[in-house]
Amino acid sequence: MKKNNGLYWLLLAIVVFIVDIASKFWILDRFALYESVNLLPFFSITYVRNIGAAFSIFEGQRWMLASIALIISAVIIYMLYRNTGRQKLENFSLSLILGGALGNLFDRLYHGFVVDFLDVNFGDWHYPTFNIADCAICVGIGLFILSSLKKPKKTI
Repeated sequence: MKKNNGLYWLLLAIVVFIVDIASKFWILDRFALYESVNLLPFFSITYVRNIGAAFSIFEGQRWMLASIALIISAVIIYMLYRNTGRQKLENFSLSLILGGALGNLFDRLYHGFVVDFLDVNFGDWHYPTFNIADCAICVGIGLFILSSLKKPKKTI
């Protein structure tokens, strides 16, 4: 293993994965499908099954989505290996994306669907229900874009 690479950031991905999976099993153990508990006027815990990707696109394409998640995970692990430990923001963002991708991949392979339960709405506006893995992926993508913008430009 290359010394001082970004692979130790895999620990963060493992933590994200464990928290995501634990939260989903907690929901499965305590909620019936479509059962909802309001926590705030704009936020509920509602158990739904997502057989697609974000916003239920590619609905029913379980194996295609699982394959994409595996490929993305392999690319991220390679990027972490290639990166130095000093590329903190990029490594942090990649680890969030990896942990989230693996959490949703586990759901697809184990359950045949992704467990979603975080439900946000304001009045008549309703955001699609999501989970902790989705949060990690979105935050990770945002931070990855930010880290890309902060990289010094190479001069020729």
